[in-house]
Amino acid sequence: MSLPQISEIKDLKNEELHQEILKVKKELFDLRFKKSTRQSFKPHEIKHAKHRLAQLLTIEHQEILNTIFFRLGV
Repeated sequence: MSLPQISEIKDLKNEELHQEILKVKKELFDLRFKKSTRQSFKPHEIKHAKHRLAQLLTIEHQEILNTIFFRLGV
């Protein structure tokens, strides 16, 4: 399984983006919980979740900046 592509995220609407961020944060929490309680999990899934979260937050930040610059007329 390869790392998720950012091109998949760029097509999401604002509300879908927020929902996806919450979903990935919960998934990352669950994976860390499994790790700390020594339950079985796949360690690479933590890396994938972190990467996906970083991508989602980057796109969210870009959209916020685009909105600000659009309002300012820059």
